[in-house]
Amino acid sequence: MKTKFFLILFAVITILELFFGSFEDYTYLHYFTKPAIVISLLVFFLSNSKHLTSSLKLITILALLFSLSGDVLLMFVTSSETFFIAGLVSFLLAHIMYILVFLRNRNTKMNNFPFIALLLVYATGLFWLIKDGLGDLLIPVLVYMAVILTMATTAFLRKEMVLHVGYVYVFVGAIFFMLSDSLLAINKFHYTLPFSNLSIMSTYALAQLFIVLGIIKSYKN
Repeated sequence: MKTKFFLILFAVITILELFFGSFEDYTYLHYFTKPAIVISLLVFFLSNSKHLTSSLKLITILALLFSLSGDVLLMFVTSSETFFIAGLVSFLLAHIMYILVFLRNRNTKMNNFPFIALLLVYATGLFWLIKDGLGDLLIPVLVYMAVILTMATTAFLRKEMVLHVGYVYVFVGAIFFMLSDSLLAINKFHYTLPFSNLSIMSTYALAQLFIVLGIIKSYKN
């Protein structure tokens, strides 16, 4: 699949999801457009990853499949809190898969302390904001936060170990993922954000797009 064609298709799918997911009258279409975001990325990745090693492709595919599972499960959270926990686990596994991808090209000579310190300050502020609403989910959310911070750190540590454009895309994607998850946490545990689907899904779609493009562009074709 050609990149330009895919980007147009992806933009259309995302815009439709932002619209359908924001209005109750179109909820039934939201059940198609939301999964379509990751499904389209999976198809694009499969058709543009022939230059990658088999193990790298497999782990990335698993990350996308776990993400897809999480997307589907979170669409049913209004039915039962169990769906939220299952969705959390699915995305936890997706982040672990991305961590395994990023660790393959870790720059061991980089000074990562300033970046980690910045992430910890951010995470502390977020936790302070949502802690009163966590209840029984305190430990699962703390574990999830630790994993996504690790994902962002491993994305940062790829500098100079892969092609520059691929590094930048993946790092930007990791930051967008962290932002999307933060908005989701604030919306669920602190207060309801106005048009929350717009902010959460737009940052999520960008996160997955940049990470997938970045992995493909990290290595010579």
